[in-house]
This record gives sequence, structure tokens and C-alpha cells, in this order.
Amino acid sequence: MRAIAIFPEKKKIELIKHEAPHITSDTQVKLRILEVGVCGTDKEICTFKFGAPPAGSDYLVLGHEALGEVVEVGSKVQTLKPGDLVVPTVRRPCHHPDCRACRVGRQDFCFTGDYSEYGIVTHHGYMTELVVDEEEYMHQVPQTLRDVAVLTEPLTIAEKALLQVWSMQQRLPWRMPDAPADKSGQGLKAVVLGAGPIGLLGSMALIVAGFETYIYSRSEPPNPKAALAEAIGATYISSKVTSVDELVKRIGHIDLVYEGLGRSTLAFEVMKYLGRNAIFVFTGVPDFTASAETTDHLMHRLVGKNQVVLGTVNAGNDAFTAAIRDLDIFTKRWPDALRALITSRSPMEEANDVLMGKRGGIKNVITIARF
Repeated sequence: MRAIAIFPEKKKIELIKHEAPHITSDTQVKLRILEVGVCGTDKEICTFKFGAPPAGSDYLVLGHEALGEVVEVGSKVQTLKPGDLVVPTVRRPCHHPDCRACRVGRQDFCFTGDYSEYGIVTHHGYMTELVVDEEEYMHQVPQTLRDVAVLTEPLTIAEKALLQVWSMQQRLPWRMPDAPADKSGQGLKAVVLGAGPIGLLGSMALIVAGFETYIYSRSEPPNPKAALAEAIGATYISSKVTSVDELVKRIGHIDLVYEGLGRSTLAFEVMKYLGRNAIFVFTGVPDFTASAETTDHLMHRLVGKNQVVLGTVNAGNDAFTAAIRDLDIFTKRWPDALRALITSRSPMEEANDVLMGKRGGIKNVITIARF
């Protein structure tokens, strides 16, 4: 079968023939991969700065933001059947018996760092025609979300962040007493740094949660990202024309910052203006190999190790459940804006252009199989 892979030693990206998988356990599921989203992590892997093939392989099949259709199930699979749509989890647990996170299915908080990740670290990814995996790592999505479900995995970043925000902020009288149960952020102000897919999906989640949401991004309006921000009810502000000091004077007290840039300089500049009892969430991982800035190293550690000031990476089952729930809400509330997040869908033969950043736009997707 076909697959898109990198060869780190040769520094090549190729459309290859990859061995088709077979179910070998009665708890496994075979998926026909429909679509795979491309993100900054994929593009960085394609610069050969990181990413590791499985043991014994000289290549790594790319892709971790996947949507698949079940085509076969093992005899003990209980929750899925052929025809179901699923989004698979990216990270797999380490094998250390004393890693209490991985032993209870929370490998997104792995203590050892010896986890594997589909399409990233020591496990072939989803940018191929068929994949076999365990039922426990599958998250079923409704057929009504078929054309946007590929956004589930990037949305889990915001969902995991919000789950942690509410848990941590319980130590404070942070939530407004009169806020509805489904609008816990009502009366609070959030600033989102960056208007890429992570920032825009995070903004949607924040708005649904009730936050007054501002998106602070470089590009001057009018532009597609600013138009999308306006469509969902966020306020778009360009960092090119509005300084951080001016931003704060305009907004006032900032309760939450959700960083979706992957660059530390602006993030730490904004952090200086956090309000009392506020919280700052990092999601981006800077490429500090290209810079000696201390802030880049600090931010990389915060995110990669799930530290506080809240650094968050990967997601657990609760975040996937929340993402699927909120995608349904987004579809009903902002159907056009949500679909506008996906700029292009390209066939596997054009994957190189997408992976090398030649397509532009907001979110680009590789189509593996026809819908």
C-alpha cells in the first residue's frame, strides 16, 4: 500500500510502498485512513530536526492528525463496527512499570519520556492507506462530523488545556458566581496568541466556554484569519500595528492567555501583563536549535514536560471526548467558519508541497482515501 515517509539518513521525503497491516489480536481494529492533517510538527520533522523511525526501519511514515473508517474488527472489539468513523490517539504508553501515568492510561503525562507517538517518535504514522491498532486508542466520531473530524486531534490541545485550567483554578474564587454551568468562562477575558489552527480552534473552545476572547496575531487585517476570528465572535488584533502595551490598555485585566505560536519572545512579553489570579497556557514548542534564547529553552521545557506555568502537550481520553463534543457545537454554531479552517485537501502525490509549507493558508489536509 502507499505511504508518505521520511528517510532521516537520506534526508528524503517520498511516496513509498509500505507493507499492509493485518489484525493479529482480537482487540484490534483495522482502519482505512481517510484524511490526515498537516501541522507544524510534521513540517519540522520534514526538516529532519527530530522524528525517529521504529526500530529496524530506515524510514518513518508521517501523520498523526488522522480520521479513519473502520473496515475490520477483532472478535473481542465491543464498541466499534465496520463503517464507523474514528480518530485515533497519537501517543502510546512507555513500558516502565513505575510510570504511574502510563499504567493508568494517561500517557499524555508520561513521567519517563519513553513513550512512542504515531508519525513522530518510533511508531509509523497515519499517512498511509490502512492502519491496525487497539480498540482502546480509537475515538468514535459521528458521521455528521465527517468533513471536519480531522480537526479533532489539534482541538484536543485546547480541550486538555481547559480541563487543566478549570482544575487548577478551583483553588481560587475564579469562576463568576452567576456563570451558567456551560459558560464557566463568562465574565473572564482570554487572549489567544496566534491565529493558526491551534489558536483558532482554541478560540472557538474558549468562546463556547463563555470567555470574552481576543486573538493577537501578526498579520494585518483584512485577511482570512481575521475574517474567521470575526465570524466566531472573537476580536482580532494585529501585533504588527498594536504593541503589547497597547493591547493590554485596550483589553484591561487579562484572566487567561492561550499561546498557540510556538515562539517564546512574544509569549513572555505578554506574560508580563497577566492579571491577578490569571493563568498562562503554553502549547507551542519552539525550535530552539535555531536560537540560543533562554526563553526558547524555558518554553520548550514547560510544554514538553507539562509544567506549570501551564505547559501542555498531547491529550488524554477526556480531551478527545471534549473535542468531539465541541466540534459538534462548532458545526452548529459556526458551520462556515469551521469548514474555512481547512484551506486545502491534497492527494498523497502532492504531499511534499504541503509538508514543505508551499500551500499556505490555515490548515492543509492530505486526502488518503475518497470520502
